[in-house]
Amino acid sequence: MKVSTRGEYGMRAMVSLAKMYGQGPIPLATIAADSAVPIAYLEQLMLPLRRAGLVTSTRGAHGGYELARPPEEVKVGEIYRVMEGPVAPMSCVSEESDEDTCPMIDGCATRIVWLRVRDSIIEVLDSTTLADLLREAKRPRAEQAV
Repeated sequence: MKVSTRGEYGMRAMVSLAKMYGQGPIPLATIAADSAVPIAYLEQLMLPLRRAGLVTSTRGAHGGYELARPPEEVKVGEIYRVMEGPVAPMSCVSEESDEDTCPMIDGCATRIVWLRVRDSIIEVLDSTTLADLLREAKRPRAEQAV
């Protein structure tokens, strides 16, 4: 499974907003500079994040974006699914899988490993918050989880 640029940039933008949580609406240019995401791309990412209820937006001279909830309450898995869709290392084990996607699904020996991979990914994504990422990032590299 490979995370797309959309997923990577969306996660970076959300981490930037988590760092600035409580400072009010953050201008798109500030988020772009902090997250190293091109502003034109960032504009495209904010709409689905807003629609999903992960960020709020304020218009006007002092407008911008901010997290809709505290960083401790925003799971990485929520962001991932908005940006990438359901977790699916293989189509036959997607979170939204239609079990009829493969004629070999009954008795498929390899499906077992793909289910385990999917479940492991889901566990990590859904047990990690933006606050966890910020805490981990402050630790020296040698101590950070691999």
